[in-house]
Amino acid sequence: MRFLVMAGKLGLAGLFLLSALFPLAWMLIAGFKSKTEVVQTPFQFFPEVWRWENYTQILGDPAFLRSIGVTFVGALLFAALSLVVNSLGAYAFARLDFAFKRTLWVVVITTMFIPGIAIMLTSFIVVTQLGMLDTMAVLVIPGAASGLQVFFLRQYYLGVPVALEEAALIDGAGRWRIFLHIFTPISKGALVVVGVTSFLAFWNAYIWPVLTITDPNLFQIQQYLATFRSDRSSELGLLMAGSTLAALPVILLFLAFQKQIIGGIRISGMK
Repeated sequence: MRFLVMAGKLGLAGLFLLSALFPLAWMLIAGFKSKTEVVQTPFQFFPEVWRWENYTQILGDPAFLRSIGVTFVGALLFAALSLVVNSLGAYAFARLDFAFKRTLWVVVITTMFIPGIAIMLTSFIVVTQLGMLDTMAVLVIPGAASGLQVFFLRQYYLGVPVALEEAALIDGAGRWRIFLHIFTPISKGALVVVGVTSFLAFWNAYIWPVLTITDPNLFQIQQYLATFRSDRSSELGLLMAGSTLAALPVILLFLAFQKQIIGGIRISGMK
């Protein structure tokens, strides 16, 4: 009986892995196919001839490399700004007393339930009035503050023993020093989660860059791939190769920080 239960669990896990990894595997293999093999009928998973030149050709495209560079730099800036803004906001709501704190916290929580698309037009009007269109700033600054990330970090900060903070205050430490030397080191796992999720959000962004960026020199990778698909729709092998290379940094990032991400997701109380 135990064997059957174990076999059932393994079967379900295998089915889940297969359904999750199949699209990624197909995209990787399709990057080696010719123009017609990608949509060939009947379906063939593997190409008749492995065309490595698809990957070398897309890597030789200056626009592709430029979009990868722009996306990487922008994602780093966005993640850094998100960490600073959201960690400071979380610390303020977790540890400081100020006027209308409860009301402002309700406002922050409320923003978690507003779909981004609902305020897309308003945000576009604001950045237009500020003259931010076609700049890196319009990609990095809007969206850096997140109610969800403030809530997530606040839960960590609430678990830090009050005695630890009081001891630091008695020793003459200011709020900035307490935040930088006590709260930041012990919440490293949560900060990694916030940084990685912010990086991924920027990397996979599409609608906002399309609305605000028309300069090809500032195209993010998703915008580049969408433009490639519309301009060179017949070259699906190249498109799949470019999509695979675009997904590679995201996969490597998760593999590098998987331990911290899995550990950080557990909102553990520090008693």
